Amino acid sequence: MNPELILALQLILAHVITDFVMQSQKMITQKREKKARAPFLYFHAFLAGLLTYLIVQDWRMWLIPIIISVTHFFIDLWKLNKKNDSLKYFLLDQFFHLIVLLLVWLYLTSNFSEVLPFITYIFNSTVTLVVLVGYLIVIFPVGFIIGKATRRWQEEIAGDEGKFPSLQKAGRYIGIFERILVLTFILTDNFAAIGLLIAAKSILRFSDKGKSGARKQTEYVLIGTLMSFSLTIIIGLLMRVLVLQ
Repeated sequence: MNPELILALQLILAHVITDFVMQSQKMITQKREKKARAPFLYFHAFLAGLLTYLIVQDWRMWLIPIIISVTHFFIDLWKLNKKNDSLKYFLLDQFFHLIVLLLVWLYLTSNFSEVLPFITYIFNSTVTLVVLVGYLIVIFPVGFIIGKATRRWQEEIAGDEGKFPSLQKAGRYIGIFERILVLTFILTDNFAAIGLLIAAKSILRFSDKGKSGARKQTEYVLIGTLMSFSLTIIIGLLMRVLVLQ
């Protein structure tokens, strides 16, 4: 196996063990309550560096675990000082940790000089651009189009929301994930899985009809689903044509 890939996996393994495996809820609660005064915060940061040092096993690079420990400490402290522990700050926290690991990997593999050529290659690659643009289109513009196209039905069932409440913005996120799945199935030649996805969603929606009597809501969701799938399939097929040119 490529030694550079092994190093990347080793760095990620050390991070995952530190941040997820070796943190109990009690330890996390202590960090949130005491912040910079929490003993576990210091132990946690030290552990991040120590595990990296032990897993990578490059004993000459003693400065690397120190850098990882120090940056881990300040990134976690930044997150702890935020008022709410939301998904946004969790993702930012993990993003900053991964940026540090990427910089460490570039240093250990002497690949800093390859960063700009790699970025240039990525943004001049037809396949990369087609995939990136395609996924962004099905996530954002397609959702906007469906929202506009189904506006009249949204208004028609708006009066029923008080009787049959649903999770806030749940439909929007369901739509995003299903379009990502459909596009992925198309690009990986798994067209049969799309039919299973449609069937599963249809069964779930109609199984709820008897409980809530929300026929209008069920029909509205299925219309949105079919529009979502149709547009995503068209975009996916166009992407395949562009990639195979």
